[in-house]
Amino acid sequence: MDKAKRKIINDPVYGFITINHPLIFSIIGHPFYQRLRRIQQMAMAQLVYPGAVHTRLHHSLGAYHLMCNVITELRNKDIEITKEEEIAVKAAILLHDIGHGPFSHALEHELVQGVHHEDLSLQIMQQMNNEFNGQLTLAIDIFTNQYHKPFLHQLISGQLDVDRMDYLSRDSFFSGVSEGVIGYDRILKMLTVHNGQLMIEEKGIYSVEKFLVARRQMYWQVYLHKTVLSAEKMLVKIIQRVRAIYPSYKNELATGSEIDYFLGEFSLPMTKASIKRFCLMDDFDVISAIKKWSNHSDKVLSILCTRLLNREIYKTTIQSTPFDEIFIAEKQSETMKKFGVSKEEAAYLCFTGIASNTTYQSKEEKINILYKDGSVKDITEVDNSMIQQNLSSQVKKFYICLLN
Repeated sequence: MDKAKRKIINDPVYGFITINHPLIFSIIGHPFYQRLRRIQQMAMAQLVYPGAVHTRLHHSLGAYHLMCNVITELRNKDIEITKEEEIAVKAAILLHDIGHGPFSHALEHELVQGVHHEDLSLQIMQQMNNEFNGQLTLAIDIFTNQYHKPFLHQLISGQLDVDRMDYLSRDSFFSGVSEGVIGYDRILKMLTVHNGQLMIEEKGIYSVEKFLVARRQMYWQVYLHKTVLSAEKMLVKIIQRVRAIYPSYKNELATGSEIDYFLGEFSLPMTKASIKRFCLMDDFDVISAIKKWSNHSDKVLSILCTRLLNREIYKTTIQSTPFDEIFIAEKQSETMKKFGVSKEEAAYLCFTGIASNTTYQSKEEKINILYKDGSVKDITEVDNSMIQQNLSSQVKKFYICLLN
């Protein structure tokens, strides 16, 4: 491939994104990567925010663009990043979400059971690495945090990674929810490296606090919005119902897509063949299946599918305390009577659960502030830090979903 080849992509969030290396071209042109065009970034959020129809490919390219900017900023601060490391970390961020299945997090562990999307991403990267004659080896080492410069991994997966910076900016842009707007450009300029670890300069504290507040607000206002939650739970219940009745209705449930394989004969571990089949599956297969299943003889399945297609989704109530057992039993009884279903079947139409979010988990990964005198503090230890007061504790909310 011509090494001088260069292309620009016009992105609505950042403007022009530059592609100028043969390996990056090879990744973007690969069928496994192109599948990301057919995977929604925000699953069912478009039922609440109609503009939220961007894809995993948009997000991947955006994170790649931010990575390009970070590398330039760090080199300007005399932090050594070789050309090989630069290409590897760019390749790794392009592929960080390659293992997402249809509707991303909403159907994780439902269509392909027992496999986390990050494990799938790694297996797909390894398979692509074989095709690319080992050109992704360094990218995989960085992705798995096996490389001797941990800050490169932290740029891909950490409290201040470019993945989070892009999805907050992009999801805010496409949903129209301004609370998610972050000063990503300022945060990038405040990033530095100290003792091999990614840190933020002292003058970037307030930008980071705003970033964490924006993340919390986006979770409760968008990602865990009660209507988004109810639509995604309906999607989950459809797949669970199909699995429950699959042995009895295998032929009638067949979709003609790879969904059939993952509902039926698939078993762990993932093989080269099953990875290839996984990478042929996307959101369109699921929607097509739901359209077919809406006419199925199973009452529960047809109700769920028809309701989801017509956006007649669960009525969801969220509160800070658990629901009373007597109240739940009453609602389940009403559901059984209204739809003429058994108690077991009613569990697909009326159920409870817990939604939780922790904005800053200091035990798992830290945001370290580097002061001018060379001292380092976790952001929760900064004087008058709002993070310590509000954002490091887990928030749990209890919900009940039921069909009217």
